Amino acid sequence: MHDQTIARLSAGLAAGEFSSEELTRVFLDRIERFNPGLNAFITVTEESALAQARAADQRRRRGEAGPLTGVPIAQKDIFCTDGVRTSCGSRMLDRFIAPYNATVVEKLNAAGAVMLGKTNMDEFAMGSSNETSFYGPVRNPWDLDAVPGGSSGGSAAAVAARLTPGATGTDTGGSIRQPAALCGITGIKPTYGRVSRWGMIAYASSLDQGGPMARTAEDCAWLLGTMAGFDPRDSTSADRPVPDYAAALDRPLEGLKIGLPEEYFGEGLDSAVARAVDAAIAEYRTLGAKILEVSLPNSRLAVPAYYVIAPAECSSNLARFDGVRYGHRCEQPKDLLDLYTRSRAEGFGAEVTRRILVGTFALSAGYYDAYYLKAQQIRRLISDDFQRAFEQVDLIAGPTSPTVAFNLGEKTDDPITMYLSDIYTIAVNLAGLPGLSLPVGFVGQRPAGLQLIGNYFAEDRLLNAAHRYQQATDWHARAPVAFA
Repeated sequence: MHDQTIARLSAGLAAGEFSSEELTRVFLDRIERFNPGLNAFITVTEESALAQARAADQRRRRGEAGPLTGVPIAQKDIFCTDGVRTSCGSRMLDRFIAPYNATVVEKLNAAGAVMLGKTNMDEFAMGSSNETSFYGPVRNPWDLDAVPGGSSGGSAAAVAARLTPGATGTDTGGSIRQPAALCGITGIKPTYGRVSRWGMIAYASSLDQGGPMARTAEDCAWLLGTMAGFDPRDSTSADRPVPDYAAALDRPLEGLKIGLPEEYFGEGLDSAVARAVDAAIAEYRTLGAKILEVSLPNSRLAVPAYYVIAPAECSSNLARFDGVRYGHRCEQPKDLLDLYTRSRAEGFGAEVTRRILVGTFALSAGYYDAYYLKAQQIRRLISDDFQRAFEQVDLIAGPTSPTVAFNLGEKTDDPITMYLSDIYTIAVNLAGLPGLSLPVGFVGQRPAGLQLIGNYFAEDRLLNAAHRYQQATDWHARAPVAFA
């Protein structure tokens, strides 16, 4: 059962081939067996998962089940979960028990999904390798010496290792798509505002967006259909209907126009990753898509703009963690200043501290116009580039990451090189667009991913294009040998 997709598990539950309790026990057993070597989960909620599974079985017997009823999933440990530790991968929140559920958690609970636990992540979602977590790095199931990507690396590794059929993630600059690529699974970052951020602990509020991670585009369509929708508690939530993503999956691709940005295929792209992406583009031609060249001339400015805007917003969002109301508190502070400084110094790791300092500087008197305001102006130019491209094409395609997974520790002493891991994904967040990564091959034993980018609220088109590709190929069906 562990090697089945969400769609297949849902069908098995509906046919009575197995119960949700039986299915949940299978995944809990795999977590107990494999998680010590992967470190993909921070918290495993065995008791409540089995209770949810029994309740799901009762719903099915009453004829009240939906597609996700009884299907096990995992939640990234950035989503608040009532009565369960929500740590954000940080010592600062190591003992924080959330008093409510995030909207995403509410929606999945209402659909009858079973939460297996909370997945590991880069501290406060700041990282591209899942090495900044207070709980230690996550390992890539395809090669335990490699990183899984970040910040949603725990979710990606758990799905790839078949510890859960699906998981939630968040994406601020590529944190769903990059780990999906490095772990050989499918992940979609929706349009900004499509999925509520209420109860999702903030890193950079104008960039953060939650989304699903699973083995296939079909599974992501089912999850996204449940997660998406207007939320009056989130002032940035988009008030528009949610389409039936699953119903649009099988549309033919004849006439679909896919743009290839020249800027995504130049210096810095690993040649073997480029070959895998080229082969995927050739498959799209076979499926009837038209391939055109487009240009995103300001994409080279995305990384520097992002690393002004995101740290600036994080310095503001993380100011609430001061040792007074909740979170880590230092022992025996001498005075209020000592409480603040020691609590934050002890609670935050090096990468979070670095970004807070950079962001505070960028927002400080005399530097706001030179850095933050200029970065926001560049953000608009990047968004305009995409809109000009979408006048010619329906989707934009390119590599998700310039390389496959790199080794643990390889980039930890070089923050700039680490930041460039997200060079192809960051612009999508700056523009607020939806983006999807799907597996398209391997370099050695490590997976490579293709990124598809759509115009605003074109998630159905992205999922359709990914699904049709996955019907014609089997990259998404391959499993790491040690976890098959």
